[in-house]
Amino acid sequence: MANLNTSFMGINLRNPLIIGASTLTYELEDAKKIEDAGAAAIVFKSLFEEQILLEKLQLQEFSDEYSDRNAEMITIFPKFEHAGAKAHLNKLENLKKNLKIPIFASLNALSLEAWVKYAKKIEEAGVDGIELNFYSVPTDINANSQQIEKNHLEIIKAVKNEISIPISVKLSFFYSNILNVVNEMTNAGAKGFILFNRLFQPEIDIKKQEYTYPVQVSGENESKIPLRWTGIISGNVNADICSSNGIYNASDAIKMILSGASCFQAVSTFYKNGIKHISKIISEINSWMDENNYNDISQFKGKLSKKNVGDPFFYERSQYINILLNNEIIIKKYFMI
Repeated sequence: MANLNTSFMGINLRNPLIIGASTLTYELEDAKKIEDAGAAAIVFKSLFEEQILLEKLQLQEFSDEYSDRNAEMITIFPKFEHAGAKAHLNKLENLKKNLKIPIFASLNALSLEAWVKYAKKIEEAGVDGIELNFYSVPTDINANSQQIEKNHLEIIKAVKNEISIPISVKLSFFYSNILNVVNEMTNAGAKGFILFNRLFQPEIDIKKQEYTYPVQVSGENESKIPLRWTGIISGNVNADICSSNGIYNASDAIKMILSGASCFQAVSTFYKNGIKHISKIISEINSWMDENNYNDISQFKGKLSKKNVGDPFFYERSQYINILLNNEIIIKKYFMI
């Protein structure tokens, strides 16, 4: 039987399968089922600063509702320190105490102060590493790409200076030069990258003529972008890559490792196929490795990355041109044009 051990940010993993941040990882009972099914690690449900601020406002409104009626009632409803983030951190700490596999936390804040403050609180909960979730939608026409990237680098440096556990960054693919951004973030202190963030997008209901936010899961063909960029980045920076988005089965996972991923994150496939699908994916990766005479992950990790592939143009413009021309021929034959 093959050895599936790997590592991410210097943390040993029993296999490359990580359950990404979601409601699947929020309750201890579910997390234990995930661990028993064979997952190597979990990312706890994300902590968002907007959520903290909203809950703080709601809590303050509740506590102040009767506070000025008379002097006695002022002490009955004191002003509380925000409880929402504390409850989140308590759950996180409880998971860490009751699970044997590594636990990563996900954080998405607004202000630099909040990034640092909650990163420190997360570290105090005992987690193995922090995933900085940089998902945001730039809406300021005057904010250029250099400013946005500079802000992200400042966040990484500030958090890195305040905590000792390793930091990873969950990226979107909307940077003008992803390779440069990853390199700069590595220099700033990031030890790993998750490629890429699942971007929830709005829809329009044409009957009601209003925006809606339908439940969206990754499609089974959405792994192409992380596959490409995993291959381009692999071997070019001193950081680990964790591929994400559209990974539904062992075949998808193996492709990512061949491109250079140390591990992969998946969520949607387990909503669709259940937690038992974890053991199926792991078993099939193991079988594929046995069939191809690989004793451990390192023997084929990055075998097809840009750095190692025989054709230096495989990931570049010539690949696009070849695909375009070949697809035109296939389409013409299919539609009898």
